[in-house]
Amino acid sequence: MLTDQQKACNFDSMRHIERVRNLLNSIINNLLERGEKHDQSKLQSPEVELFTEFTPRLAETTFGSPQYEECKMSMRTALDHHYANNSHHPEHYKNGVDDMNILDIVEMLIDWKAASERHNNGNLRKSIEINAKRFDMNPQLARILENSISLLT
Repeated sequence: MLTDQQKACNFDSMRHIERVRNLLNSIINNLLERGEKHDQSKLQSPEVELFTEFTPRLAETTFGSPQYEECKMSMRTALDHHYANNSHHPEHYKNGVDDMNILDIVEMLIDWKAASERHNNGNLRKSIEINAKRFDMNPQLARILENSISLLT
């Protein structure tokens, strides 16, 4: 038989478990919504025209290479619009990654994974390494992203 103290402790534990479950479900719902809305701006002008032209060219380049950067420069108008309308890009924020929230970071990592799959020689680990330098990312965050690679199948 449980004591009154044990019953109170169990009740508090059950309330805590339920609260965590509800908060996790809120995050899950937010991620599902982000999945539905991800990169929808690519389907509108000025993005659709430039992404249609340059996506095949980018696939033939190595991420971070001079050729890749040249393509990006040619897409500047589309990219500026894209970054302004999609918070999972560090370029969306004045202070880059430092202004992002955890859901922006999760979507960013998943976006990098999917983007790496579009390149003939794509490699998510290499993308994280390049982008960590590019965005002056905290080494701890870069390591967390690397530790999360195995979660993306």
